[in-house]
Amino acid sequence: MLLMNWMVNMRNHVIDRITQLAKTDERIILMTADLGFSVLENFAEKFKDRYINVGIAEQNMTSVAVGLALEGNMVFTYSIGNFPTLRCLEQIRNLVCYHDANVKILAVGGGFAYGSLGMTHHATEDIAVMRALPNMKVYVPADEVEAIACLEEIYKTNSPCYLRMARGKEPSVHNPDVHLDVSKFVPVVTDGHDVVLLATGTIVAEAVRAQKFLKDSGIVASVYSVPCIKPMDNTSLDEFINKSKLIVTIEEHNIVGGLGSAVSELLSTKGTHAPLVRIGLNDEYTVEVGEQDYLRDYYGLSAHKVYDKILKAIRG
Repeated sequence: MLLMNWMVNMRNHVIDRITQLAKTDERIILMTADLGFSVLENFAEKFKDRYINVGIAEQNMTSVAVGLALEGNMVFTYSIGNFPTLRCLEQIRNLVCYHDANVKILAVGGGFAYGSLGMTHHATEDIAVMRALPNMKVYVPADEVEAIACLEEIYKTNSPCYLRMARGKEPSVHNPDVHLDVSKFVPVVTDGHDVVLLATGTIVAEAVRAQKFLKDSGIVASVYSVPCIKPMDNTSLDEFINKSKLIVTIEEHNIVGGLGSAVSELLSTKGTHAPLVRIGLNDEYTVEVGEQDYLRDYYGLSAHKVYDKILKAIRG
């Protein structure tokens, strides 16, 4: 059931759930690099001794988080886009992942969510970078339902995890009461498998709109969300790789190293399969500045642009 008219804020849902978990799990510590105001206050008030604002010092935050994790804690670090990832990559690689520390990285504003602030705030390489790190699990939910399901998976593991969230007021694509297995591809629209659209993150909403345009043109297509980029389920593709005429990946991210790359790696182990079209940033920096919808359209990720690319691929 699609609930595209519901606008929610996945980051608030995630922090609320972490706050609930912290009531009974004293291992949970939440750290921020001077961000998250209006989001983190409830946790900070309830657990003053387990909330740490390190200031604008992401490398230090990550190093402290590892020390706390190696003492038996589960530490969540929180900041926007590239700051808790790319800015402190060396600390994540050498300290978090090398020691397989129980640190969970929460990034807000994936893709073009902070579009008006320019390329320094456009998180368009983070999935590829985090995915390349040994021991790191990577989750990119489409809405608040997937975000909570991803958080529950993250909570079950004592290994490093990366959760890439939206900025806020994103459309909901799932019924809030549905139970999701985010370790697999999650069906969103399943009209048929002539064309299969695989999308990750809030760009799933654009994939759903593109599917409607395809349906109106007489093309049978389905949409699946891929909330778990690493480890990616090796069997989810088996359902349709030989039934489909075309497989399309859609991501608000560079096509190098992200969802499209992960899917192509799996397809390379399958023998014969449908052709793959990867839609995302074409290995370029986002020199344009503007709101998220504007940037999606400018860089070919809006529903209409996705529809046009799929038609071109089908018709040759």
